[in-house]
Amino acid sequence: MAKSSGLDALLEALRQSGFDASGAGGAGGSSPFTVDAEDASSERGAGASGSRGGVGGFGNGFGGFGGAGAGGRGRSGGGQEPHIDLSFLDAFKGLSKKLLVVLAIVLVLVLLAAYWWFHPPINIHSVDTWMFVAVFVLLPLFLFFTAKSRAYKSGTDKVNASPAKAKTFKGLSYVPVAVLVVGVLGAVLSLSIIPGNAERYSNVLKTDTLEFAQDIQEVNYSEIPIIDRDSAILLGNREMGSIPEYVSQFEVSNLYSQINYQGAPVRVSPLGYADLFKWFTNREAGIPAYALVDMTTQNAEIVRLGDSPIYYSQSEPLARNIDRHVQLKYPFYIFGEKSFEIDEEGHPWWICPVKDYTIGLFGGETVSRVVLCDATTGETQDLTVEECPQWVDRVFPAELLIQQYNWWGSYHNGWLNSFLGQEGVVRTTPGTNGTLGYNYLAKDDDVWVYTGVTSATADNSIIGFVLVNQRTQESHFYSVSGATEDSAMESAEGQVQNLRYTATFPLLINVSNQPTYFMALKDGAGLVKKFAMVDIQRYQNVAVGDTVADTQKAYEALLATNGVASDAAGEDDVKTMSGTIRSLSQAVIEGNSHFYVTIEGQDGKIYDFALPGLIDIVGYKEGDAITFTYLEGAGVSPAYAIKKAGEEETASGLPEDAAVNVADPAGEKAAAEEPTAEATQPAKTAEGAPAEPAKTA
Repeated sequence: MAKSSGLDALLEALRQSGFDASGAGGAGGSSPFTVDAEDASSERGAGASGSRGGVGGFGNGFGGFGGAGAGGRGRSGGGQEPHIDLSFLDAFKGLSKKLLVVLAIVLVLVLLAAYWWFHPPINIHSVDTWMFVAVFVLLPLFLFFTAKSRAYKSGTDKVNASPAKAKTFKGLSYVPVAVLVVGVLGAVLSLSIIPGNAERYSNVLKTDTLEFAQDIQEVNYSEIPIIDRDSAILLGNREMGSIPEYVSQFEVSNLYSQINYQGAPVRVSPLGYADLFKWFTNREAGIPAYALVDMTTQNAEIVRLGDSPIYYSQSEPLARNIDRHVQLKYPFYIFGEKSFEIDEEGHPWWICPVKDYTIGLFGGETVSRVVLCDATTGETQDLTVEECPQWVDRVFPAELLIQQYNWWGSYHNGWLNSFLGQEGVVRTTPGTNGTLGYNYLAKDDDVWVYTGVTSATADNSIIGFVLVNQRTQESHFYSVSGATEDSAMESAEGQVQNLRYTATFPLLINVSNQPTYFMALKDGAGLVKKFAMVDIQRYQNVAVGDTVADTQKAYEALLATNGVASDAAGEDDVKTMSGTIRSLSQAVIEGNSHFYVTIEGQDGKIYDFALPGLIDIVGYKEGDAITFTYLEGAGVSPAYAIKKAGEEETASGLPEDAAVNVADPAGEKAAAEEPTAEATQPAKTAEGAPAEPAKTA
């Protein structure tokens, strides 16, 4: 048996005098990591072989956490195993069994009440469940078992000391710790660094590569959403203020889900109780209406529900709270972000996606099912994603779809390549103010999330963009090089910098098979004042107008100057010109060749023939007769198509009689001096090839 040291005697004397020797842990006072006095003798030598001058000593490979010890020679408990001071549990030693039973019942009732209020899912993959269990189950069990172990170890007035029971309860106290370790291990197994996980992450979202011009239909300007969510909120709240009987009792929720409703893009959001007292006075009648904002016309209305009000909502604090209602009905489901939608008849529903984790405990998040809850009756439908009806637009949240695509962009060539080398590593373009950069497109009666795709270095150009269906998770990538959304927004704002308008996040549209950014320009009050279109591939080409029609016309003129014929132009936009070429000059602008033509009889009117779209212009020279279509422009009008002799219609599809002959505007000489086919043909050389265009100085 080891001899008792002077330190043992000192600790024993201090303990008998009433001094808490277990709290003396190093220089400067007590430490949260202390050692019981009765255990000091058996553990004091654990650090005797530590290095001199070490902090706390490192005996047997692990050091104590006491004060500054001299080489672990027993001072301040050097080399001893640290543990948290649980002396406060001694207060439970004298409790009777009856009182302990009462405390256990109270604890169970508190646990049930906490579960009803917080309603965490009963699912091992839920982080909320782990937090709930750790706070309300594991921690109380750990404290209870530890208190019983200490009671049987030293004995109390009502409990005799029992080393065997003390050891048993001490072992039970390790069970909550072991459960917590399982959760930590599950989190570690979710990391992408674990072998095989990188490939699993990259396969969560399958993306097909398609051609933009073939898959994205040309824009219908009557269906294009011209305002963003912030503007919709302003319009909805303004409309709410026009209904006095509602504005004092209810307020519009900030949800404003974007959906397709009867073929038009709209945002809908339910009303909510203004406060707890307003809920108490109106809960029997329910919520009487929801807000609906048309994204194309900017019309807002408060839709009254009549005999089918909303009873289940997020503003309901008790049993009819939509989160609590569906979670308690499906306790084993992990629900994602819920959205408010209306069906084609205008009836309100809650769309509740069910999360699924495919990697470890918390990794590879996706959506496997969806629960539809009638906002009026609370009745639910539990469906797979494939069974979801067509009118539902939002099953997969936009943020989740963007995260899934970024997993593919980072890990499709392996985890190591994601940060070393980064070959083929891409990511979605960021938004403004630290938010994700995305917008919504209406396509095939579904809502698709749109975002640009850039390289891992996050430069100012995109390599393409991705569209993902929010209902089916179908994903398409389009390879298009051009400017990022941020660059396009800055370019559009630069056109109106004197007005200090700010651009909304762009919407992707197809104009004459050209990918184009469309955005609204808002003033400081958040009201839409102008619109802008930016060529993605040539983002210095910006068209700004007071209306969508004006912006469309200006943008089509820009496309024409770059040799892109606009199929979207109609008869009101395209005009036809016939006359004799007075002058023809060539210039190169930003790497593109342009021929500038003037017509006899027109002063100050210049027509721009851009190559390669209008390559036939190289066969003409001064003095030749020419017929062509053009888009009216300020100063310079871009030519649209050249009409060749013998054609019944112009290239734009306009009838022949729509042409304007500047030499004979009234058509009086048309019959007598009708030009022959040879006169309208380009001049030929002896070999039959087109003659060289006239040279300018």
